[in-house]
Amino acid sequence: MKTTTTLTTEAITLLKKLIETPSFSSEENQTALLIANWFDKNNIPFKRKNNNIWAYNYHFDTSKPTLLLNSHHDTVNPNQGYTLDPFSAIEEEGKLFGLGSNDAGGCLVSLLATFTYFYQQENLSHNLVIVASAEEESSGPNGLNSILMHLPKLDCAIVGEPTEMQLAIAEKGLLVLDVVVSGTASHAAHTNPNNPIYNAMEVIHWFKTYEFEKISEVLGPVKMTVTQINAGKQHNVVPSECHLVVDIRVNDCYTNEGILEIVSQHINATIHPRSLHLRSSSIDKNHLLVQSGRTLGRTTYGSPTLSDQSVLSCQSLKLGPGNSLRSHTADEFIYRHEIEQGIELYVKILTGFLQQDETTTSL
Repeated sequence: MKTTTTLTTEAITLLKKLIETPSFSSEENQTALLIANWFDKNNIPFKRKNNNIWAYNYHFDTSKPTLLLNSHHDTVNPNQGYTLDPFSAIEEEGKLFGLGSNDAGGCLVSLLATFTYFYQQENLSHNLVIVASAEEESSGPNGLNSILMHLPKLDCAIVGEPTEMQLAIAEKGLLVLDVVVSGTASHAAHTNPNNPIYNAMEVIHWFKTYEFEKISEVLGPVKMTVTQINAGKQHNVVPSECHLVVDIRVNDCYTNEGILEIVSQHINATIHPRSLHLRSSSIDKNHLLVQSGRTLGRTTYGSPTLSDQSVLSCQSLKLGPGNSLRSHTADEFIYRHEIEQGIELYVKILTGFLQQDETTTSL
């Protein structure tokens, strides 16, 4: 069995290769080949569907519960603020720069190293399955959600996203609404008491000021933000419609359907939800996986950002090296020591969880 030191060195080498290989959402074929090569070099059989790759621990036992390890290898497009080549893995002063280094390449290679460390170990309390998923950034149809049917029943999961190796025990869901506010088209020179843009001001004010009753202990209140507005094509014509886009971050006290119903009751507009499946997710704060992290000094919190947790039906924990504030920023980077410490902590947390007595595995 390889040592964590060796696996860490190999993981950082892989991360550099991933950075240097463009992998925008739905275009991850080449990084999928790099991940497949990791499994081949470590003599680990794997499966692939589209650009998702997954593998099971050597001593997989159908009578045992299963823990999923997951992170993604797609990236967003680099923004215009980059001063460095986003596809050059530049290492300076302990920082490894490059697109996807922090979100979520560092998490992915750390989980690959951790899975490989445990791959041949016997007498674990849980099976392990690792999934390197595609299309996370775009919530696309060919991501993690597309292969869940091919996996065994999942009892709990660790989703690798940058959390500074703290324990994100809950995550807000996402509901995006296309809202159409109607009115009466007319010439701008005439009085029009039914201008849809003015009508939209009332709708926007409601989204800005409405407060949902239920506040989550971990995730806080539901947050609604109007992010786009579009109406009209000519200066002298009042349009018949004003279009809004609303981003709603849903806490674990509500379902997406419940939020949609409340919004529909309060505003005078036509509402089209883009999807309803990106749900809030959480794990019991007393879950043995969380307890294992807390014994190592890790703190718990609620995350406002969305990840592949949203498509999982089992309890899930967001955990990984890196800092979420660096994600999608220009000249993205991750510290080398964050990966080193991340692998060490992943191994310690899983050791505490996977080597527990079988009578304590019900959580």
